[in-house]
Amino acid sequence: MGKQISHLAYIDPRAEIAADVEIGPFCVIGPQVQIGPETRLDNHVTIIGSTRIGARNRFYPNCVIGAEPQDYSYSGSTTRVEIGDANIFREGVTVHRAAEKEDGVTRIGNRNMLMANCHVAHNCQIRDGVVLVNGVLLGGHVHVHDGAIISGNSVVHHFATLGTLSFVSGGSRVPNDIPPYMLAAGSDDPRIRTINLVGMQRRGIAPEVIDIIKQAYRYLYREHKNLQNVRELFMASLNGQFPIELCTLLDFIGNQQSGRQGRAGETRRTQPEQNTQTQEKRRAA
Repeated sequence: MGKQISHLAYIDPRAEIAADVEIGPFCVIGPQVQIGPETRLDNHVTIIGSTRIGARNRFYPNCVIGAEPQDYSYSGSTTRVEIGDANIFREGVTVHRAAEKEDGVTRIGNRNMLMANCHVAHNCQIRDGVVLVNGVLLGGHVHVHDGAIISGNSVVHHFATLGTLSFVSGGSRVPNDIPPYMLAAGSDDPRIRTINLVGMQRRGIAPEVIDIIKQAYRYLYREHKNLQNVRELFMASLNGQFPIELCTLLDFIGNQQSGRQGRAGETRRTQPEQNTQTQEKRRAA
């Protein structure tokens, strides 16, 4: 079956629209857009800028994908949005293309669900199987790893990283990185409360590995042992045979501690003199 495009939609003739794409009324598709097969746009969806979308994605009404970043340093160059396969974008989701920083791409992987009125800012990197519940706001340069869940109306500080299978409770302000497999809660300054037991069980992680992560949580967040001490304790108890989940957790925390203000991503910030040069170029133009 060929394309199903409403006569009330506007599709720039230069856009690349694959077979079996459905585009409903009052959608707007810009000239630099690529849309993969079996993707569906309900109605009033706007996709603009240099935006590449994979297969079997679903966009509900009033989504805006690929708009310019809300960043003073952006000077109009062709930065991008890249979206993988089988994602769901519910009503009113916005995803901005990157500013001219890092590699110039905002990325969303595969099988993610972004519920109504979520915002993904410039240069964010969302991996696979992530859930952003209604009203979640991601600041610029946020990284969200596989299987993380951010509950409704939470806001994540720019350059923060949320680790694999981490969980953030509803209405949280997230100024710092959240390590893998941990559950954070608190509206003002969320703390690591426990491990994300349900998420780990759903992922099929072995009970003995869950017990090891639970022990790591106790060492790190209840007994407040330093990272090197925790490594040494596990080296002795596990005879050096660390499961990948434990390596992922400890390496993440090591990176977090090597960053600034509780965020490993702070090391990716553009140097101040580079920001000044960008602003001068914009004024000259």
